Amino acid sequence: MRDLFFLAFLGLFGVMGLRRPFLLVALYAYIDIVSPQRLSYFLLNAIPISAIAFALMVGAWLAVDDKKDCRFSARQGLMLLLLAWCGYTTMTADFPLEAMTKWNWVWKAIVAGVFLPLVLRTRLRIEALALFMILCASTIIINGGMKTALSGGGYGVLNLMVENNSGLYEGSIISCVAISLIPLILWFTHHGTVFPPDWRVKLFAYCLCFACMLMPIGTEARTGLVCLVILAGMMLMRSKRKFVYAPLLAFAGLAAIPFLPASFTDRMKTIENHQGDESASTRVAVWMWTLDYVKQHPGGGGFDNYLANSFTYHTRETVSDGAGTRVESRLVTDKGRAYHSAYFEMLGEQGYFGFALWALLHGICFIRTEAIRRRFRTRDGPQDAWIAPFALALQQGHVVYMIGSLFVGIAYQPFIFMMLALQIGLDTYVSRRAKDAARRDLQAALVARQGLPA
Repeated sequence: MRDLFFLAFLGLFGVMGLRRPFLLVALYAYIDIVSPQRLSYFLLNAIPISAIAFALMVGAWLAVDDKKDCRFSARQGLMLLLLAWCGYTTMTADFPLEAMTKWNWVWKAIVAGVFLPLVLRTRLRIEALALFMILCASTIIINGGMKTALSGGGYGVLNLMVENNSGLYEGSIISCVAISLIPLILWFTHHGTVFPPDWRVKLFAYCLCFACMLMPIGTEARTGLVCLVILAGMMLMRSKRKFVYAPLLAFAGLAAIPFLPASFTDRMKTIENHQGDESASTRVAVWMWTLDYVKQHPGGGGFDNYLANSFTYHTRETVSDGAGTRVESRLVTDKGRAYHSAYFEMLGEQGYFGFALWALLHGICFIRTEAIRRRFRTRDGPQDAWIAPFALALQQGHVVYMIGSLFVGIAYQPFIFMMLALQIGLDTYVSRRAKDAARRDLQAALVARQGLPA
């Protein structure tokens, strides 16, 4: 029954997209974020729905959509260059079969990042994609938030609708994504037009933000806690009443500690001492191995080359017994451990050149979004008032994601390429508006100079 429901829902969206092609973009976002094939028993697993949605989205744009306002930016060129380099490292990978498996979804995520800005020609489309990203992620976040509030969750225990612990269903990843979405969710409470920000929209948005903040608790992901602290700091810096809110936030944080699960507070303590936690110690050992690897292989080893790693390290843990407490040290040997960091993932798999492309792409997006925010921060007209807050929300979400990716291997996640596409789409939109306004002003000046009626 569940399979038939999903099939009917996706089919209905596809049919509607024949009349409104942009709905196929929303369909693609839904499939790549929610991954309904993981929720299916059989039918959707047997159909390559992601590839079909991608083909429909691009095909509808080529056949039907208006292309007169489409612009291609340098950042899209960087994505294409990164795509070509990933293709090269896949052909020369240390583990060809594993690399090809990852390539099968990575290329689609990057190409979507290149394609989406071409269709984000209007404010409505930009806002609609941001809204769908939020609503699609909320299907996982609300589920996890309710389970956390009712049962408390736990590391590796919280069931986010499926047993498959990958993609946005992995605890650290969904915690990072959930916190990064909070600024965009709050933007819709003031500037949204698809759903005008009345009390119902605001109530849903605030409850969704609360569910987002519950995700690090339910998953007991240290990454989520770090992301939440970073976001709180950035929002506090922008606040006009920071000296009032800062003590209140500190008091709320301290007051919440007694209500948190003991397993959560115990796990968060390992942030201070990574040697006391085997998972954290393993990550550091993998990162050191990666630095040594790229010194010998500057071009990287292709996707999933972490399978070649092998290392030995020391861990320390405090043991309590009847005689008191003591610190024990033990030697751990491990191999084939994942990077657990987007930065080291990109460095190890794509080498110095691929890492430079990736870092340049994110750096330019951040700088250009900040330039937009500064340009429109004093404009309060009905056509411009939304732009600076939207740029700030994208920027804060981007920073949170990049901070979280320090500890999670999410360099190629489709979600971040959608967020980059929103930033590029916003940039090309405001640039096109500025050029159109300059052209109109020039024509008016020429008409006035020649003394002709406008």
